[in-house]
Amino acid sequence: MGKTTGFLEYNRETPLPKEAKERIKDYKEFYLKLNEEKLNQQAARCMDCGIPFCHHGCPLGNNIPDFNDKVYTQDWLGAYEMLTSTNNFPEFTGRICPAPCEVSCVLALDEAPTAIEFIEKSIVEKAFELGLVKAQPPQFRTGKRVAVIGSGPAGLAAADQLNKAGHWVIVFERADQIGGLLRYGIPDFKVEKYIIDRRVNLMKEEGVAFKTNAYIGIDIPAQQLASDFDAVVLCGGSTIPRDLPIHGRDFKGVHYAMDFLTRQNRIIAGLPAGDEALTAKDKNVVVIGGGDTGADCVGTSNRQGAKSITQIELLEKPPLTRTKDNPWPNWSNILRTSSSHVEGCDRMWSAVTKEFIGDEKGNLTGIRIADIKWVKRPNEPDTFVEIKDTERIIPCELALLAIGFMHPQRAGLLHDLAVNLDKRGNIVAPKYKTNIHKVFTAGDMHRGQSLVVWAISEGREAAREVDKFLMGHSFLESKDSSLVDVV
Repeated sequence: MGKTTGFLEYNRETPLPKEAKERIKDYKEFYLKLNEEKLNQQAARCMDCGIPFCHHGCPLGNNIPDFNDKVYTQDWLGAYEMLTSTNNFPEFTGRICPAPCEVSCVLALDEAPTAIEFIEKSIVEKAFELGLVKAQPPQFRTGKRVAVIGSGPAGLAAADQLNKAGHWVIVFERADQIGGLLRYGIPDFKVEKYIIDRRVNLMKEEGVAFKTNAYIGIDIPAQQLASDFDAVVLCGGSTIPRDLPIHGRDFKGVHYAMDFLTRQNRIIAGLPAGDEALTAKDKNVVVIGGGDTGADCVGTSNRQGAKSITQIELLEKPPLTRTKDNPWPNWSNILRTSSSHVEGCDRMWSAVTKEFIGDEKGNLTGIRIADIKWVKRPNEPDTFVEIKDTERIIPCELALLAIGFMHPQRAGLLHDLAVNLDKRGNIVAPKYKTNIHKVFTAGDMHRGQSLVVWAISEGREAAREVDKFLMGHSFLESKDSSLVDVV
């Protein structure tokens, strides 16, 4: 490493956000810049640790100590090339990844880990600033044609890799804009959409074609697509949300979180947004679900001018530090507070939602909840019991269900292709290949609801398998194998 004593000399430091009362006035990204000297110091904190557990923590297998060293020596081209050799879209992961690499950082054993995510974002943004990011079309074309269904992070990664291998790639997207979850699921204050457009335009220059408003299985027969292309990669995501079928579910004011987030993103983009009543303005908002999507609903509700915001989580409140049964370098199951929570939100844990309350006109007016206690059961899943005399009604005119996704949509595409599904409803695909000839899959359709970084990893690995299927070998990089892989 460039400065082996850096972790002893510098404390962890990342860009500060704008004050909460200021940043909720708009939907733009709100972290202030850190000067290059500070960035250099943060890269210097990367230890000469011998075994870089951060590699194992990262689903992409990023070469983290190596790009940190190049940042320390201000070799921006080298840092960018090193980073993008394993990660197609560091501008995405550098903004929205929960950074499992940092959790696995050796420095995290005793103090704050290296600021890997911040450094990653800094590398790619510096590369764009210096003009180092340029279109690099493949030098030869194989003549093979590949259809990628879905333009979220998995689909984009698969398309990018397959194009690098010289195949002609068309990405089909059922929505009116490219980006999938990145476009319509993640708020602009986390990822402004010019970030997506910048990358998509680069991919177009490199030869990837995109077709929007193309609903495969509805607008275009799935079998036709399978016959027209040499390979098909299914990357449609896990899009069927988990419901909460309790009394009052049909009251006006109970919505899926993704409908709420999508509408706001469309408003910002100047696109038709649908239901005007789907807004948090002047309402008591209850977000049911304690994950990232729930936090995004909190941040969006604050910006829309909610009267109050409460977030309910069924599970117990996590501890502030690791417990003995949750050792390093595993993912730390600890309490995390997002920037959206800081902006204003009452958080409840170990609380069950029992009933939606409404008026005679069918409008939501409140939610009946109760406190619970979790009970561990040997050889069986944990369960919970309601705590006596804790039932109460909290006011609510907008309830947002942010309790995850079940599986990909089966009607249309999956049904027409007759791909095998597992008991959870996800596509069965050993080595990313389905039971249908020349049909592959990646991302949430395959592994279930997961992280953007995992989607990119799956897209890359699936592209490698497609390349091997088409050519008999592949030179595409993989985190799990040597450079050249032969069927």
